[in-house]
Amino acid sequence: MFPAAPTPRRALPPAQEAAGTDRTGPTAQPSGAPEGAAAPAPKSDGRNPFFDNAKYLAIVLVAMGHAWEPLTDGSRAAEAFYMTVYTFHMPAFIIISGYFSRSFDMRKDRLQRLVTGVAVPYVLFETAYAFFKRWADDDPGHPISLLDPWFLTWFLVALFIWRLTTPLWKIVRWPIPLAVAIAVLASVSPDIGDDLDLQRVLQFLPFFVLGLALRPEHFKLVQRRAVRIASLPVFAAALVMAYWAAPRMSSAWFYHRDSAQELGTTWWVGAVMTPALFGCSLVLVACFFAWVPTRQTWFTALGAGTLYGYLLHGFLAKGSRFWGWFDDYAWLHTPLGEIAVTLIAGGIVTALCTPPVRKVFRFAMEPTMAWAFRKDPADTARARVSA
Repeated sequence: MFPAAPTPRRALPPAQEAAGTDRTGPTAQPSGAPEGAAAPAPKSDGRNPFFDNAKYLAIVLVAMGHAWEPLTDGSRAAEAFYMTVYTFHMPAFIIISGYFSRSFDMRKDRLQRLVTGVAVPYVLFETAYAFFKRWADDDPGHPISLLDPWFLTWFLVALFIWRLTTPLWKIVRWPIPLAVAIAVLASVSPDIGDDLDLQRVLQFLPFFVLGLALRPEHFKLVQRRAVRIASLPVFAAALVMAYWAAPRMSSAWFYHRDSAQELGTTWWVGAVMTPALFGCSLVLVACFFAWVPTRQTWFTALGAGTLYGYLLHGFLAKGSRFWGWFDDYAWLHTPLGEIAVTLIAGGIVTALCTPPVRKVFRFAMEPTMAWAFRKDPADTARARVSA
């Protein structure tokens, strides 16, 4: 899929170095690089090609998955690809977000970045999406509700909550089993409701907690040649299994936004499916990471803009449904049309991750907002001494 060039190998820096950067999940960057596939020294800005490459490829798969959704009703093959990709693309993204959050604590500057890099974009894009739906879907009564995330904004709510709970996960003895238990309980609790999309927050929680527990050497393990080779039949088997499951299983299980009862089954099915899907996702995430290039590529720099691509492509993804593009153009449902849709989705999200787009929308994604926070007296004193 995305083979890495056989260049010289190098060891990872210590784990504590990798935990130094602390912004939002989609854009933060640790300094470590996985061993087992070629990795150049980190750039002077501390970014590592592997993680930028992984974030970019994951966000491309997110956009492609949204483009495939209208095609799944008439194509069993499209449904199989859709289910396979949905098994691992958001889990991979969330694991990376957790890995980047290892150094998060309640320090003032980190809390400020959590507000400006996650909470503020959530408010702005939740409002923008609401106005967009009113206009594009001819739905003037669509509410603006910050308690009910619409479409893609659930991830920002989840990231905000996950990050705030990070100190707690650092002190419990068995964080991953506890997070899985919480996810299981959520999957059998239909009364949780839709506020803040808590079903997704809780059901995806184990992936974030796993990311918190990972160290550079764990990424080194999946970059080994043996894992890379083994991942090919594993992916092939996953596609075959998805092709078999497509007419027998709802893809809504992979959204993790509903309880088992809301999906039309009994509670014990949710108790079984949640850990089973967690295990399947981890296997495919490992296969995905095994094939992520560890060297500099033409798309490495785009990894810093994945939050932009993620939030901005949602307007086109939803607009294509509102405006009936998939209904008006029957050729999109042919094999060539499905390939074209895939390439177009990948091209659009790639363009949205580029520096010019980031420059235009930085005010919404990465506002500084120094005016909104009190100055720390200690910082002021230090500034006077240095002056």
